Amino acid sequence: MNTLALPTEAAAAPARAAATPRPATSEAPWVRRLLIGVALAFLTLFLFVPLVAVFFEASKKGWDVYLAAIVEPDARSAILLTLTAAAISVPMNLVFGISAAWAIAKFDFRGKNLLLTLIDLPFSVSPVIAGLIYVLVFGLQGWFGGWLQEHDLKVIFAVPGIVLATVFVTFPFVARELIPLMQAQGQEQEEAARVLGASGWQMFWRVTLPNVKWALLYGVILCNARAMGEFGAVSVVSGHIRGQTNTMPLHIEILYNEYQFAAAFAVASLLALLALVTLGLKYIVEQRVKDQKRAVGDRSE
Repeated sequence: MNTLALPTEAAAAPARAAATPRPATSEAPWVRRLLIGVALAFLTLFLFVPLVAVFFEASKKGWDVYLAAIVEPDARSAILLTLTAAAISVPMNLVFGISAAWAIAKFDFRGKNLLLTLIDLPFSVSPVIAGLIYVLVFGLQGWFGGWLQEHDLKVIFAVPGIVLATVFVTFPFVARELIPLMQAQGQEQEEAARVLGASGWQMFWRVTLPNVKWALLYGVILCNARAMGEFGAVSVVSGHIRGQTNTMPLHIEILYNEYQFAAAFAVASLLALLALVTLGLKYIVEQRVKDQKRAVGDRSE
């Protein structure tokens, strides 16, 4: 009896296995290969090939031409202005991001959701519109144009306007990296420090800041990358004055429009190199942020 039952059970086993539904997270190997191939093809076509083309065109006429394009006075002025705008706007956004994240994550107050919405405003508003807003406010025909002219102050078509435009398009990055992490961490450690007699500054420097340092650095890197590469808002408020108000992206545009392709690609390659360095730093810090968030999640459990 048992001998006859064995083949029947063996025959029924494949049927039961076939009837078992496949897990939702698994797929056929060819599907994975297809998706990976599509992603790699997209990256190759729209990222790797253009990036290689920039460096190839920059060095095609030799390194003497390349270096001459970089050290040319207008190029040096554009590089210096780009670094200056980033050096001013990033610390300002750092202070704003920490303050906004602290207020949103640690306190409940009226208008909290409105503040969150305003932080996301640069993500939804075109940079060109942001530049036009500053022209409307600080231009000669703007709201404060007459007062600025009377006091011999210049914002539009000058460095202050470029800094303001850069600050506007970059201020969400630090805050948006800090807010989720601070909310996930809760207030237990700060409350414990307060009970032990720590002041507000001591609590910030010794408890809060060490817990968010990698997320803070990650937001600063993203903010700096956007500040150096910003084109739209800066283009509106700069006036395109060569040697004075042109940043690196604007200088590249002018060179290209004047058919100085070798010089344009040389400056573009320098900007791309800065972006690659930023990308490398971003990857390193991103891993640290993931480890930090994972540790926070483990403590909360």
